[in-house]
Amino acid sequence: MGDRAQLTRDPVFFQTEGEGGGAPQPAPQKMQFFGRLVNTLSSVTTLFSNPFRVKEVAMSDYTSSHRAREEGQLILFQNASSRTWDCILVNPRSPQSGFRLFQLESEADALVNFQQYSSQLPPFYESSLQVLHAEVLQQLTDLIRNHPSWSVAHLAVELGIRECFHHSRIISCANSRENEEGCTPLHLACRRGDGEIVVELVQHCHAQMDVTDNQGETAFHYAVQGDNSQVLQLLGKSASAGLNQANNRGLTPLHLACQLGRQEMVRVLLLCNARCNVVGPAGYPIHVAMKFSQRGCAEMIIGMDSNQIHSKDPRYGASPLHWAKNAEMARMLLKRGCDVNGTSSAGNTALHVAVMRKRFDVVMVLLTFGANAEARGEHGNTPLHLAMSKDNLEMIKALIVFGAEVDTPNDSGETPAFIASKISKLVTRKALLTLLRTMGADCRLPLIQGVPSGQGSATSHHPFSPERAQPPPVSLNNLELQDLMHISRARKPAFVLSSMRDEKRTHDHLLCLDGGGVKGLIIIQLLIAIEKASGVATKDLFDWVAGTSTGGILALAILHSKSMAYMRGVYFRMKDEVFRGSRPYESGPLEEFLKREFGEHTKMTDVKKPKVMLTGTLSDRQPAELHLFRNYEAPEPVREPRFSQNVNLKPLTRPSDQLVWRAARSSGAAPTYFRPNGRFLDGGLLANNPTLDAMTEIHEYNQDLIRKGQDSKCTDPDGRAVDRARAWCEMVGVQYFRLNPQLGTDIMLDEVSDTVLVNALWETEVYIHEHREQFQQLVQLLLAP
Repeated sequence: MGDRAQLTRDPVFFQTEGEGGGAPQPAPQKMQFFGRLVNTLSSVTTLFSNPFRVKEVAMSDYTSSHRAREEGQLILFQNASSRTWDCILVNPRSPQSGFRLFQLESEADALVNFQQYSSQLPPFYESSLQVLHAEVLQQLTDLIRNHPSWSVAHLAVELGIRECFHHSRIISCANSRENEEGCTPLHLACRRGDGEIVVELVQHCHAQMDVTDNQGETAFHYAVQGDNSQVLQLLGKSASAGLNQANNRGLTPLHLACQLGRQEMVRVLLLCNARCNVVGPAGYPIHVAMKFSQRGCAEMIIGMDSNQIHSKDPRYGASPLHWAKNAEMARMLLKRGCDVNGTSSAGNTALHVAVMRKRFDVVMVLLTFGANAEARGEHGNTPLHLAMSKDNLEMIKALIVFGAEVDTPNDSGETPAFIASKISKLVTRKALLTLLRTMGADCRLPLIQGVPSGQGSATSHHPFSPERAQPPPVSLNNLELQDLMHISRARKPAFVLSSMRDEKRTHDHLLCLDGGGVKGLIIIQLLIAIEKASGVATKDLFDWVAGTSTGGILALAILHSKSMAYMRGVYFRMKDEVFRGSRPYESGPLEEFLKREFGEHTKMTDVKKPKVMLTGTLSDRQPAELHLFRNYEAPEPVREPRFSQNVNLKPLTRPSDQLVWRAARSSGAAPTYFRPNGRFLDGGLLANNPTLDAMTEIHEYNQDLIRKGQDSKCTDPDGRAVDRARAWCEMVGVQYFRLNPQLGTDIMLDEVSDTVLVNALWETEVYIHEHREQFQQLVQLLLAP
């Protein structure tokens, strides 16, 4: 029953009585259903297609449609068949065709868009045939809808068709800024980087260059944000206040270019006479370049005005170096002569700031360029005081090995150890205090927390006064351990002796320096300790200096009166220049370094005292032989007469003709690290520890003097070479000292990691502290007349 009832209620076809054999006819209800389906599909198609898609059409398609609106070439048709509103732009060049600009179902929407199109489109299709293409019209109508507040001149800029700027209506809007950004057409053209349109606006439409938008930005600001520096050049041809106009954030175009890292824009702005001394929120443009680590921009500014490296920002009174956030930026400034120890308004150096910001790489660059690790900043804090709260052991070690004193009090009488003792985190507190105790720091609490205002003076000798008392005079004949350590801990020794070489000594002093590449830093650290303890430069403590490879370079540095503190920084900087790429390294950077330090034309005999010898290996014979580069003539017995006997062996250059840098390069030609220097290889192949060879040389030199009737006198690194040297010295009654810290890890000759090298120097400092009695004895002997 149910099935039959269902069939009766929903017939699909019916047939009238008396009519047989005819085709079945669709029911009226079914025809209505199909009609609704077609309309629905049409609506869905319209819904999911772009109603604003521009399409070429034939005007004959609209002969039966109602013209609802008509403005110039624009007609709004009401299409009865599709129940849509179509906006047609009749092609003025071919009236039989047109462009459908939109097809909407809503009459209200159609009227609004038609009004907008009819207002904005005429200047474009009236001035240029290029507009009469579907693709161009699509771009233009999209712009009109997306930017309803723009003038026709703004639209013309974005469209980018030059002919349009000859239309009177577009010209009349050339300085319009009635839009949400308050920007003019020229602003937009500059941001787009469209030089041709900029020319049209400035020359033909008389656009003003000093007009600002809602953010206070001129066309120059917009051009900086574009990608075409030629636009800036075009703007800069005419004098304009906009070139140095600051926006609402206080940024001139030059500030903005530095912030964005637009190096070429900075160059063009500077060539257009943009000023470097306009103050912004972060200071001058150079400070902005440093803040955002834009090296190229900073270099452009410094290249134009070198004094900018000394400029102080108005807020902190800080130099550009204070703003350096990475090693590259700091190094760039320092190489150009920036004052490494310049202070801010608060009295802080760049080193203070780098420590506070935990920028270890910047700290290392500053220290290697001579930053004072003991500089007193705000509240009398040294960088080491500030480092205590940063939980960075490597940074603390670096400060100490570069001269930071562990017991210096600040204005409140607090030592670094006292600050460390207040750290709440137990693990950190213990680690820091252990570190400081290793260097002999006094970890007791201070007796006072500060000096009341108005009491005491800057010269007070109170234990916790900002200016520490100088130690009492020390008798050189009665130098005790406590005196030695007091002297060695002082930044400036209490006594400084002039050269003692001219005084009568019973024995000569010989200094021997091992090879080892960048491990020469350890030698330097040891010599710094001796210099600080004695108060005398290394050059004036020794009569003979022998060196192999890196030790040879240091021997020449001593000869040429270079301080060991300076050489420590040089080594840290040199490693990054020399050890680049893979082994064997290019010789060029090493040779340039040696020429820079010793001069390109300096001869070995140009400086006579102390006497210096460098080891080298002659590889042009079998077997290879040891050769000594000297700053004096060799003793008669070792002047190698065999050269005159063997025509195949080229004579060696005499000391008076030998270039210093070539001698250093020859001594350091370590195989696998650097290529040979002519016939010379690294002296370490035959004498990495040159002690015995140096003492033999001295003995032969003295014997030669005796024969001539003149007056005469007289430290592989370890193992048998040291044992033989010690035994040799004991037999002839010569004091022998071997200073060689044992490191926890093996250091490669070409190590470049600052962390690894700082740790090596730290272990050296620990060694010095633990062997202070040996150092005491050594210094006493060196200072004895």
